Amino acid sequence: MKTKLTIIFILLFAVCGPTTSRQIKNDGKITTTGYWIHDKVEEIPGLKSGPFVRLSDGSILTVERNMSCISIDQGKTWTQYRIFSDTGRFVINVERALIRTKSGVIILAFTNLKEVANWNWQEDIHDSPEATTPTYAVRSLDEGKTWQDLQKLHDDWTGANRDIIETRDGNIVISSMMMRHNPGHHTVVTYTSKTDGFNWVRSNVIDLGGIGHHSGAIEATIEQLKDGRLWMLIRTNWGVFWEAYSENEGLTWKNFKPTKIDASSAPGMLKRLQSGRLFLVWNRNNLEGKPSSPLTPGDGISAEVFSSGNRAELSVMFSDDDGKKWTDPVVIARITEKSKVKRLAYPRFFEANPGEIWVTTTYSGFGGYLSVRLYEKDFF
Repeated sequence: MKTKLTIIFILLFAVCGPTTSRQIKNDGKITTTGYWIHDKVEEIPGLKSGPFVRLSDGSILTVERNMSCISIDQGKTWTQYRIFSDTGRFVINVERALIRTKSGVIILAFTNLKEVANWNWQEDIHDSPEATTPTYAVRSLDEGKTWQDLQKLHDDWTGANRDIIETRDGNIVISSMMMRHNPGHHTVVTYTSKTDGFNWVRSNVIDLGGIGHHSGAIEATIEQLKDGRLWMLIRTNWGVFWEAYSENEGLTWKNFKPTKIDASSAPGMLKRLQSGRLFLVWNRNNLEGKPSSPLTPGDGISAEVFSSGNRAELSVMFSDDDGKKWTDPVVIARITEKSKVKRLAYPRFFEANPGEIWVTTTYSGFGGYLSVRLYEKDFF
């Protein structure tokens, strides 16, 4: 599998090359946390990192640590509600997925850091055989004030629960992960609920192989296409996003193959805007204007192939035709010498109003400290 994937990666770049981009611009400004941002991007100082959902009264809800946080003033101040009555059992990971369904149910998917156990990566066997980080789903029926129906989805080591969507038929689909062993590597799995998160059905596991604690299929983002299929973009170490499709609301996935979207070994976020366009924010394989980025060795510890660890820039692009063609990528933010954290990764975004997009990172050492606003009309 390793040799086959490496050959595919080399052939892909030989034939297609990396995604083209606009020329670098020298204009822009510096945020309070030291990042350069595009001149048509505005900082939103102090905004929480998300993810965000809009409630029925127009307020905004997010989750931070073990609290449900609600703002009536567009994120300036927040009222907090405890998610768990037993405060000692859970610590919600910063990588979490949140949605408010059409019926008004709020669903949160997360890994419980309180139950992280047995991580012991052994280089001689390229594995951590007994590692676990359970994934849960919980829901609220009263706009985030109280929470119920907590369910464990699996015990397997979960790098991140990256995304969640509601399909046009009203089904909820969560993107999650499971570590596989002998050797250790990551796989992607989804869960589908036809009952607003009351119960869940697991999909087939998407296993692309790999060797290493950051290898394999990782941190997928999902969206529904106009023809009804679900489209998944998967983080890999092979220079591009891989893709998969589901024709049955996420219950089974097939047609795994590389896309032409060049991507670093970092996750993206794909969503449909209210205009109907697809919007993607992600880390490209190489820095803009640079022929190549530094590579992480393919030693079987992190991964089995050399891979780009570029997390110094975030780019965005749009598609009017469900991803067949994309606008040229535009860098909206990059690190500078003044940046408090020397990386920008794990982006989320929230369409606060039609065409008004908030982009945030996870506010952690691996994600950075970015919270900005941009407008669709300025980039499309």
